Amino acid sequence: MGGNLTSVGGGPKATQTAQDQEEEEKEEPQLSMLTAILTLLIVTALVGVCAEFLVDSINEVTTQYNVSPTFVGLILLPIVGNAAEHATAVTVAIKDKMDLAIGVAVGSSMQIALFVLPFVVVLGWILGKEDMNLSFDGFQIAVLFVAVLLVNYLISDGESHWLEGVLLITLYVIISVAAWFYPPPRINPDGSPAVRAVLSAVNLG
Repeated sequence: MGGNLTSVGGGPKATQTAQDQEEEEKEEPQLSMLTAILTLLIVTALVGVCAEFLVDSINEVTTQYNVSPTFVGLILLPIVGNAAEHATAVTVAIKDKMDLAIGVAVGSSMQIALFVLPFVVVLGWILGKEDMNLSFDGFQIAVLFVAVLLVNYLISDGESHWLEGVLLITLYVIISVAAWFYPPPRINPDGSPAVRAVLSAVNLG
């Protein structure tokens, strides 16, 4: 008797679990492998061309509209360049696949930090470009430290909550406002700090 009650009580849960598994297994790819690769290559080429025009227009935008170069490089360019990743993360999050959404969002940052930045530094060293280095100022170091600390704290437990999203958005707004008002670096013909100090002393005299 007890065995029958147990089996009847567990029946609906087992049926619901089986239905959920069937729904997940029914998902089929909308593109073939060849079509997906060709689409990825075409989109990558188009993004590269658009990025070239975008980077060439940064100086004109910062000069004409009085926008801080820090704001353009820290806020505007990542929004435009990572639009596809943002859309993918939001789409999979709506489908309640938070592991994949976090993987897309955090994986992109890890790719930039662990591959793109070191590659750019090595490439700059090969090409003789001294400006391509990892010499960050205090503001950039503070932004990086706070962002990494908060993201690591929020995703370490493996769970998500709406308040955590609000915290991340608030931090992003604070960084955006700080980058907007952050003064642009002074550019001189000779980038040496010692030479800049000598020129300032001469001008004061």
